[in-house]
Amino acid sequence: MKKEEVLIEALPYIREFYGSKVVIKIGGHALVDESIMDNITQDIVLLRFVGICPVVVHGGGPEITKLMEKLGKKPEFIGGLRITDDETMEIVRMVLVGSVNERIVSLIGKHGGKGIGLSGNDGKLIVAKKKRKQKVGIAGEEREVDLGWVGEIEEINAEIINITSEEGYIPVISPVAVDSAGNSLNVNADSVAGEIAYAIKAKKLILLTDVSGLLRNPADPSTLISRATAAEIKEFIANKVIGEGMIPKAEASLRASSGGVTAHIIDGREPHSILLELFTDTGIGTMIV
Repeated sequence: MKKEEVLIEALPYIREFYGSKVVIKIGGHALVDESIMDNITQDIVLLRFVGICPVVVHGGGPEITKLMEKLGKKPEFIGGLRITDDETMEIVRMVLVGSVNERIVSLIGKHGGKGIGLSGNDGKLIVAKKKRKQKVGIAGEEREVDLGWVGEIEEINAEIINITSEEGYIPVISPVAVDSAGNSLNVNADSVAGEIAYAIKAKKLILLTDVSGLLRNPADPSTLISRATAAEIKEFIANKVIGEGMIPKAEASLRASSGGVTAHIIDGREPHSILLELFTDTGIGTMIV
């Protein structure tokens, strides 16, 4: 397309989304590939300058594992779930609240935006409770396992997001929550993004991942589900159509959609994927309405 046609195609979408909030969850390869991260933060800053209020939530699982190994601590997973003891929780905070969050804020600043780093502890933004013991299958036997400082979200206090966003800042939120006793808890970043989108009445939730979207067959990119309703997503989960690794994203999308938020699951490795999904007629991933 000619450059002017691209701009004209984007106009009705910019007009529709002007003044609204968009929650963007960053994870996967984006957090370890500088060029991908640079593209994503460019998109985020552009959204801010055309009158849209982006709110960023990030993960950091691979970085946590990398630092644990560097410090001589072996990561432990039971049934795909990370065991988070006291020492691991300190490493989680170092990575999520420290290095990853700081890097995203710096990149936003590089492209002319005003990023502000937040965690769930700030203003009790994310209040959670410790997960109960989980039943998992180990060597063909079902056992109850204590995951340690792993939380499930109870409440989102959106005030600090609204205040910073209304003042022109781009909130960058790490998925570390606080419980009623002041303990830090490690919570799933997809779940945080879905709950925040619901709480702030966002227009959109965008979940960036390492595949093209929700696939009927995870091994076949041509089976992309371009558009689905919340009811269809529930059926896909129940019938195990959606791969296990995508279930947290599907469930986060369902939570957001229950509050009227349109969710998008897209490939963050695609250059400027956020702009393509929001401002073009075809989009590139899965839209859940």
